[in-house]
Amino acid sequence: MSAPTHTRPHPASRGGVDIRLPWWALALPTLAFVVLLGLILNPTDAQAATGDPAITRLFEHLQQLISR
Repeated sequence: MSAPTHTRPHPASRGGVDIRLPWWALALPTLAFVVLLGLILNPTDAQAATGDPAITRLFEHLQQLISR
């Protein structure tokens, strides 16, 4: 009767972790961030959402700084 042979386990890759994300895994959060930032910086929408004119002036100032 023959003895069972043991095979060697496959060696782990030494190149580090190889993770590949689909394109939408980066595109969708980026798009959501840009849309939400645009909604926040639009002073007409900010004034309708908040009744405080100081917050509206702050958003207008931030929009002017970004558009420079």
